[in-house]
Amino acid sequence: MRQIKLGMVGGGQGAFIGSVHRIAARLDDHYKLIAGVLSSTPETSKTSASEIGITEDRSYSSYNEMAEKESSRQDGIEVVSIVTPNHLHFPIAETFLSKGIHVICDKPLTHNLEDAERFVKAVEDSNALFALTHNYTGYPMVRQAREFCRSGEIGKVRVIQVEYPQDWLTTPLENASGTPGNKQASWRTDPSKAGAGGCIGDIGSHAFNLADFITGAELEELCADLSSFIPGRKNDDNAHVLLRYKNNIKGMLWSSQVAPGNENALKIRVYGDKGGLAWEQENPNYLTLDIYGSAKQTIRRSGFGTIDIANRVTRIPPGHPEGYLEGFANLYSDFAEQINAKKENRNPDPGSLLVPNIEDGLKGIKFISTVVESSSRGGQWLKF
Repeated sequence: MRQIKLGMVGGGQGAFIGSVHRIAARLDDHYKLIAGVLSSTPETSKTSASEIGITEDRSYSSYNEMAEKESSRQDGIEVVSIVTPNHLHFPIAETFLSKGIHVICDKPLTHNLEDAERFVKAVEDSNALFALTHNYTGYPMVRQAREFCRSGEIGKVRVIQVEYPQDWLTTPLENASGTPGNKQASWRTDPSKAGAGGCIGDIGSHAFNLADFITGAELEELCADLSSFIPGRKNDDNAHVLLRYKNNIKGMLWSSQVAPGNENALKIRVYGDKGGLAWEQENPNYLTLDIYGSAKQTIRRSGFGTIDIANRVTRIPPGHPEGYLEGFANLYSDFAEQINAKKENRNPDPGSLLVPNIEDGLKGIKFISTVVESSSRGGQWLKF
């Protein structure tokens, strides 16, 4: 198996998501991490690189240096993973895309709509591929739910209910110096780094993307109420959003990071005129299907009733849980298929094209921006 040469920007010591991306890249053995600039602090970057096996000559002091030198090497990286705070996503991606290096970017796409639109153009102008890691789209039972919705299994969709509550910002963690999580909390609650949306950008964007991925419903307008319950917190920590889609589909989205007792409780329920389905991220190996007038069905990953689109991204038998890391790895493996297909001048496996792309990223930033504007206008209904 050919290993794709991978670089990384961000994700050094103290960064949660960087290690997740590295595990995901290694799980199916499609990538080899060989270069990086893992921190904006040179010493931290150098130490972090040494800890994960990047040689000193491939540990860089800036992403500009990395892009320039790697693109000129015969054995240079083919793809870069960007795992920095949101405000850095676009300038870093633009630099690597201009060198013909493929980009895997953590969500959300960037921290404002202007940069998101420039991001789209940068991808369009490049010969390189782009992927956005809305990782829940990689879960087998999410892909099965998508097929059930889009094939008419539950009939014409009427109602979409999606929520993502957490509790980790219930206290002002961003002000608690020296505590675990402070680094993550500080930039996520800083509008200059996270963007104008706090909770709605960090996890509300996941909920919106999940509803979009599964149902394919086209959002027409929304009404939002954002709150910051912690005194002095600059970004929202709770969001309620009413959604109106085309074809008279109604939706509700709730995201919160001040909901004690919730860890990563992403849930979605979709109801049509024939039945409904439900999926929970903290119990990801099961999909509930209710056809009106029939007994409730619980479909187990790899079990009876699992369809090809889900089995394709499943590794082990039922009863052995798969979840967050495997879902992330599915996106990395699907993107590897896209990269290899491009290199070999062939069409990729159609299943690999379910990885979120630049248009999904733009849609997410447009959603965040519209939510923030609606809330600032006292919950006014706004066109999407």
